[in-house]
Amino acid sequence: MTKEIKIINFMGQRKVAAMFSLLLLLGSIASLAINGLQFGLDFTGGTQVEVGYEQPADLNAVRRVLKEEGLENSVAVFFGSDTDVLVRTQGSLQDIAFTAITAEITRQAPGAIVTIEKTVDKDKGDFSTQLNVENAAGANLAALFPASIYGAVKLEQEGNTSLVLTENSLGEAFTANLVQALAADANTGVELRRSEFVGPQVGEELRDDGGLGMLFALAVVMVYVAMRFQMKFSVGAVAALAHDVVIVLGAFSILKLDFDLTVLAAVLAVIGYSLNDTIVVSDRIRENFRKLRKADALEVINMSLSQTLGRTMVTSFTTMLVLLALFFVGGELIHGFATALIIGIVVGTYSSIYVAANVLLLMGVTKEDLMEPVKEGAELDDMP
Repeated sequence: MTKEIKIINFMGQRKVAAMFSLLLLLGSIASLAINGLQFGLDFTGGTQVEVGYEQPADLNAVRRVLKEEGLENSVAVFFGSDTDVLVRTQGSLQDIAFTAITAEITRQAPGAIVTIEKTVDKDKGDFSTQLNVENAAGANLAALFPASIYGAVKLEQEGNTSLVLTENSLGEAFTANLVQALAADANTGVELRRSEFVGPQVGEELRDDGGLGMLFALAVVMVYVAMRFQMKFSVGAVAALAHDVVIVLGAFSILKLDFDLTVLAAVLAVIGYSLNDTIVVSDRIRENFRKLRKADALEVINMSLSQTLGRTMVTSFTTMLVLLALFFVGGELIHGFATALIIGIVVGTYSSIYVAANVLLLMGVTKEDLMEPVKEGAELDDMP
């Protein structure tokens, strides 16, 4: 004896759901247009610094020191062992150091103008960097450029401009200062292993090709669903997928979270998850349309959603348990991946009910759209 399922009037709230989805989409699109995505190192490139500790390092302490030194969007992970730490940050340390030293000079001498010479005159000796500081009255330049960090330092005055010549480049000085700060915080020896600039793993051409590939994948999905079900179902499925992707990207734009290759992989996983859920619901809708000849579209869709709700909730719940574990204890590198999937699972479950099914009603799906075609001569075959 089959247990009777309570029919929930999902489509009774379809107008409210449509307005909610529209608000989410408009907010996401507006944020993407204004703020864009905060691309991570995989897309922008940056600097890698590897340091070795004499004792096991505390990554939380390392990240705190990085923020104190001005490396807000940096990543710190173990590299091989718990005494080797790899720090990755966007941009070059030379630019970061120049921004920091300029901010400090202008704080001491408001109105000061700081520029950096691309090449240093050979007559000035073995100096790698020359800074020109105009209106530097009030700034203690000697204290800002300690020899322990910058190597040999020479200060000259040419009219209203102060010349600061340093043996080490600003990037080298910043790295040396960072290593000293890490050692002081950990109260142990820290050795610089290497520091280098790395280019982006995803170039502009690959990024554009990836976007075109995603559009092509959506077109293939649309054709597949149209062949398996009906054209109206394919429009609903693709609308749900686009809805999910835009909202996930919008959430990352609004929250200003780093968008890297792991997040891109999560977005693709969200597409597959949402499509699978939508196809399960669509299959039940088609089956009920053929079984319930006298029911209208609204009743059939409500019944189908009610019948698949248990399966949908159990699947989403078990998946969410894994994602929450990754989010809280998976580490910094997997954090963005888990965040994107958590948002995607919630939105994907919602869209399978209120976006794909809503589009079917808007397009006026009927049982005639899903009736199996009658073969010619079938009636004669049934005769004795």
